[in-house]
Amino acid sequence: MAATRLELNLMRLLSRCEALAAERRDPEEWRLEKYVAALEDMLRELKKQSSKPAPELLNEYSRKVDFLKGLLEAEKLSSSTEKALANQFLAPGRTPTTTKERTPATKTVHLQTKARCTGKMRSELLGTVYSEELNVRKRKGLAPDEKQSAVELDAVLQHHQDMQEKLAEEMLSLARSLKNNTLAAQNVIKQDNQTLSHSLRMADQNFEKLKDESDRLEQHAKKSVNWLLWIMLIVVCFIFISMILFIRIFPKLK
Repeated sequence: MAATRLELNLMRLLSRCEALAAERRDPEEWRLEKYVAALEDMLRELKKQSSKPAPELLNEYSRKVDFLKGLLEAEKLSSSTEKALANQFLAPGRTPTTTKERTPATKTVHLQTKARCTGKMRSELLGTVYSEELNVRKRKGLAPDEKQSAVELDAVLQHHQDMQEKLAEEMLSLARSLKNNTLAAQNVIKQDNQTLSHSLRMADQNFEKLKDESDRLEQHAKKSVNWLLWIMLIVVCFIFISMILFIRIFPKLK
């Protein structure tokens, strides 16, 4: 099926958004957010059309739009750790948007974003280590080159351990939430299955009762037809015999 005008416009705007997302943008850049909002509106209109694309293609468009929306929400977070964690849960598109792409642009943007978040985390880590080292030197009055390797190593290990503990706590919280949601969904599905099974049993019982009543009604109808047939035969025979007797008793007048 040929692509409609709305689908072509959506593909062009989606390709433009992917290109903007791949660039280094200023914090005050507003175009990408407006473009993504327009993409959501176009996608909703496309789903309402009678000549809409295949469900797989619609799902791919929705996946890419959700990725760009999640990317914008992740960029609004305050710390690099939260941004890195949010980027881990983003799902890029599986297929290229245009024929010129060899790999999906959203996948490339995802890799670039993760690399930038990792670089910011590393910069923050090195900056923290350097400031901690200066404070230690000032407090202890150490020479600039004295015991530098040991201080850097201890500070890096401690900060890295703190970051890992924070990430582990956030991931545990997300895992608990996901587990609770999964258990709630399982309970709802279990209740629905029980209700459906009860309805099926009731339907089977009603069908059996209806079948029994139909058989009884059919038998009753057959019995009624048999009695009526015998009564009609008796009446016909009686009339026939009566006519013969009448003819015998009252002969024809001459």
